[in-house]
Amino acid sequence: MDKPLVMGIINATPDSFYESSRFTGIDAILDQVEKMLHEGAAIIDLGGQSSRPGSKPVSAEEELKRIIPAIRIIKQKFPEVFISADTFYSVVAAEAIAAGAVIINDISAGTIDNKMIKTVAGFNVPYVLMHMQGKPQDMHKNPQYENVTREVLDFFIKKVDELKTAGIHDIIIDPGFGFGKAPEHNFELLRNLSVLQMLDKPILIGVSRKSTIYKTLGIDINEALNGTTVLNTMALMNGATILRVHDVKEAVEVVKLFCAYSG
Repeated sequence: MDKPLVMGIINATPDSFYESSRFTGIDAILDQVEKMLHEGAAIIDLGGQSSRPGSKPVSAEEELKRIIPAIRIIKQKFPEVFISADTFYSVVAAEAIAAGAVIINDISAGTIDNKMIKTVAGFNVPYVLMHMQGKPQDMHKNPQYENVTREVLDFFIKKVDELKTAGIHDIIIDPGFGFGKAPEHNFELLRNLSVLQMLDKPILIGVSRKSTIYKTLGIDINEALNGTTVLNTMALMNGATILRVHDVKEAVEVVKLFCAYSG
């Protein structure tokens, strides 16, 4: 990557935390993919279950039904698109890659399904691993850290070594903003994001419309686009290389202005 990239979020779910990111029909998904690609998305991230705080997991079988047909049709209509499959199930990862996905985005970093790392290594595709304290069902219940930056960094040092040993070398790290982290933890991580550059891996940031923004500002999630833009800008200035967002046009503008500023 010679410049930061934008990853557009499409949730093939009825219950993701941001209602406008939910697309449950093939036609609606295709329309949104076309819109995001037109606006400049480099990657489309397709997920089949919500990971919002307090969410209940759906089965791998249900997730397969939600995303595999969509991946196949997206690749047919947009053969050049880079699709990321957002899943923590190894069977879904394998089927997604067979259908045309080229990246696996796993919020659990291989901790929910112990076959995930071996599966990804076998397909030789890039792997996004995220830091999360707890699981989506309970991660919002009083998260505790002595030093969130150090603990996240230590997690990634160990995990990157584990992945390399397993044969995965295209690794993208995601600090997991909002996943088992209170707003103060998120802001501390954002301030210290550049520390993660010592891992020499692309850094993916997902702050789009999250509660840290709208709770801090005392607004509704639907009003959180401006706050998202501000935090995305801060993230780029501190070393982020991929912005995972609901609103592609605005994020692409952030990247363009950041690149112009950086020279």
